[in-house]
This record gives sequence, C-alpha cells and structure tokens, in this order.
Amino acid sequence: MENLTRLKEIVARLRAPDGCPWDREQTHSTLRASLIEESHEVIDAIERSDDSNLREELGDLLLQVVMHAQLADERGAFTLEEIAATVSEKMVRRHPHVFGDKLASDSEAVLKQWEKIKREEKGENAGVLDGVAASLPALLRSQTLQKKAARVGFDWPDVGPVYEKLAEEIGEIREAVGKNDAAEIEAEIGDLLFSAVNLARKLGVDAETALAGANKRFLTRFRHIEQTLLADGRAFEGTSLEELDRIWEQAKSDLS
Repeated sequence: MENLTRLKEIVARLRAPDGCPWDREQTHSTLRASLIEESHEVIDAIERSDDSNLREELGDLLLQVVMHAQLADERGAFTLEEIAATVSEKMVRRHPHVFGDKLASDSEAVLKQWEKIKREEKGENAGVLDGVAASLPALLRSQTLQKKAARVGFDWPDVGPVYEKLAEEIGEIREAVGKNDAAEIEAEIGDLLFSAVNLARKLGVDAETALAGANKRFLTRFRHIEQTLLADGRAFEGTSLEELDRIWEQAKSDLS
C-alpha cells in the first residue's frame, strides 16, 4: 500500500497547478488511446512470458487507472479508494460460493452464477448482452456476445450445426457475389466471421488468440519469402505466384 499511495501522490503532483503541462492537459477522453496501448503491451508481455516486462507494463497500466481516478477526484466524482471499495464489494458479492453459502462445482457454474447475480444487480429490465462494450474489437466482441448468450441457454448443444452454418454462410456469400451486391456481400462476410468465432468457441479455442497466432505465422512465412528472394537477388514483382507459393510451402515445412 505504501508504494500505491506514493504513486497516487506522484500523479496528484503532476496534475497540480505547477505540475507537468502535459499531464495537466489530459482528460478521460485524451487518455483513451494510452489505456488501449498499455493494455496491449501487457498482453504482449504475457504472450512472450516475459515477467520482467510484464511487471513494468502492469505498472504502466496501473498508472492509467490512477490517472483516471485522479481526474475523477478533482471533479468530485469518485476516488481511487472508492474504486477499490466498489470492486472489492463486487467480487465478494459475485462469489457467494467462496464468501457465502452457495455452491459452484466448476468454472461453468461459476460463470452462470456470475451472470445471474450481475443481471439481478442491474435490475429486471437489464438485458443479457447489455454489459458488452461496443468499443471492443469486433472479433472479441463477437466472442463475448456469444459466450453471454450461451450462458442463458441460447446455444447449439454441440458443434455439428456450426459446421453446417459455416457451409451455409459460404453459400450465401457466393449468392451475394453473383448478384454483385456490395452491401449484401459485406453482411454475409460478417455472418461468416461470426460463425467462425462460434466454431472456435464451441471447440474451446479463444478466437482472438487463434487469429493472433495466424497473423504471426503469416508474418513469419512472408518474411521467409522476402529473405529467400533477397538472397537470390529477386523481387516479388518478377516472381510467379507458383514460385511464391512453393517458397511459402517450404517456409511452412521449415518453420513449423
């Protein structure tokens, strides 16, 4: 707590009339990009299993929280202590199987109980999907929407129908392309991606992580093509697609 108090005092000093001009100019809105950037840097450190960097990046993310708390404190909205109190009360309230007399046999039961308590807190008019932030990246938002809907029973019992849905969506894309309808093509592509996320969820795969892995593999293999062409004194422009594909397949074999 001593170091957290010190961090709070440092941020307050930076925001003081004789503090840092840059920090004094910041608002909740201007700090949005920094909050997103710091979150991604934390994730990057996690993916690299870099504990030293993770500690640093978590500190940068904590700084964002303290900065927002300071901004709110200055306008009399709430304090850092109230943030901590609110989340502490929430965690106790939503874990009655730990802090109360409820039972939850596995993680799925815990999540269903969490959602039930959350809806009760929000009131009888609260929708199941109301708490899913519109600002989430589309892939992550799709996954979150589906998970929440599944927890109240809106889900296929097994993965079979999802395969059928994927095939159906591809057929609908072909139809839209045949009609040369740009708006319909976009909508059907969206439905295909949504179904692909659903398949990942049903197979126990995190769609965001899976796509990040695919991006990383593509980048590695593409760089292999670049390096191979460079070593041979060639360029993409003068190389046939068949040759590029051959090098790509070699990269898949060598770098798998």
